Amino acid sequence: MPPTFLPTTLITVAPTGAETEKADVPALPTTLAELVETACRCEQAGAAMVHVHVRDAEHRPTLDLHRLSDTVAALREETTLVVQLSTGGSVHDPLERRLQVLDAAPDSCSLTMGTVNFGDDVFSNPWPFIVELYQISQEREVVPEFELFDLGHVAALHRLLETYGLPYGGQVHCDLVMGVPGGMPGTADALVAAVNALPEAVTSWSATGIGRTALPVALAALAKGGHLRVGMEDTLTLARGVPVTHNAALVERAARLAEIAQRPAMTSDDARALLRTRPAA
Repeated sequence: MPPTFLPTTLITVAPTGAETEKADVPALPTTLAELVETACRCEQAGAAMVHVHVRDAEHRPTLDLHRLSDTVAALREETTLVVQLSTGGSVHDPLERRLQVLDAAPDSCSLTMGTVNFGDDVFSNPWPFIVELYQISQEREVVPEFELFDLGHVAALHRLLETYGLPYGGQVHCDLVMGVPGGMPGTADALVAAVNALPEAVTSWSATGIGRTALPVALAALAKGGHLRVGMEDTLTLARGVPVTHNAALVERAARLAEIAQRPAMTSDDARALLRTRPAA
């Protein structure tokens, strides 16, 4: 298990996601220029890693390799953030397209540890797909972030590490995704249960609270020694009736909470050391 308390906090920003329509939320960054501007402002606000979904010219989710590669290159040119690509894509993306995400050579990738009901849909992650994606990440020297939506996913992580060894870099970083309809609730009790069940090999973990669970999850994560993921992929309001107008507002709030917890936001260099990603290009 990772140490209970750490001196600084990794803040990851997830600015876009694949679920929200641009027409419904015009502030959502869906073009490359918007995404780069968002990443720059969020880095200044305290983010050290960016979790990336991309959209096409009609603002629809896409796993087009050229767009993914251009996005990784642009983010590396304009920021020092650790660039993490989502291999989840949209819940409708075929598994073979999701495996090809690593062809864009990100620093990190998400790796969801099991299938989960996702609102009215099903987010499919069968075991053979998990294993293949994990082995590709090892071969390509991409650091996975294991996304855990439920306690069954924690058990699957035990199985994966015991069977296929440690990821590239030797560190094991997880993100608890909490509050998704169909997954574990966004409560302090659920967070503590999940953290207590993590494998001994885990070296760091963060937590994400969806929607109105964002603040309870963030506070519980900081109290338990974890890191934070925030962003408009997960949360579209700062408070009841107060919409998020830029991802930087969510990062700034997370950074303030981290300061109050006496664990200020870490730099991207610190994040690379924590995760043991490849050196910055």
